[in-house]
Amino acid sequence: MVLRELLIPREKIFFQLLEQESKNVLAGAHALNDLIQNFDRLAEKRNKIKDIEHNGDNIVHSIWDQLVKTFITPIDREDISKLASLYDDVLDYIEAVANRLYLYEVRSPTEPMRRFTDIVVKSVQEIDFAFASIQKIKAGEVESRIIEVDRLENEADVVLNESVAALFKTNDAIAIIKLKEIYELMETITDKCEDVVQVIRDIILEYS
Repeated sequence: MVLRELLIPREKIFFQLLEQESKNVLAGAHALNDLIQNFDRLAEKRNKIKDIEHNGDNIVHSIWDQLVKTFITPIDREDISKLASLYDDVLDYIEAVANRLYLYEVRSPTEPMRRFTDIVVKSVQEIDFAFASIQKIKAGEVESRIIEVDRLENEADVVLNESVAALFKTNDAIAIIKLKEIYELMETITDKCEDVVQVIRDIILEYS
């Protein structure tokens, strides 16, 4: 079954808003990647990510407003609310990473940071594809994107374990505390991406 068959035209607003949220989160992931790859103008880039996060909050509020106004939704209203909230968490943690980098006055990116941001961008791109296509592609194709996000989350776990182990081989206690927290936040972004695709998987299983 194709998910577009579930839709009544007036209810497409929910998918449109979710796609809008997804594009905004993708913008946040790219902004974080730019911050890490081109480590300059941190205050300016941090503010850009903050603005993206605020835009995300506005989109989520619009989704919740529509849920209040709409009697019949194309999929379970709880699933819509979960998707909006969980994907907003992804952006919250992206902003948290940018804040820590700025507030902790990190002077240069580390190799684990580069690896994490690469994983984050790839994870968000996979989810964006699923959101953008959820109305028109078959469940099996969405599932392949979900599986890839799961794989990327496992990869992030490995990066976290390796990077923290390497930190504790150094003697700079302050750097260990700062970087460990940043690495854990970056890994949490991938956890949140996995939470999003689990909801998408539940929707696919329910309506396929």
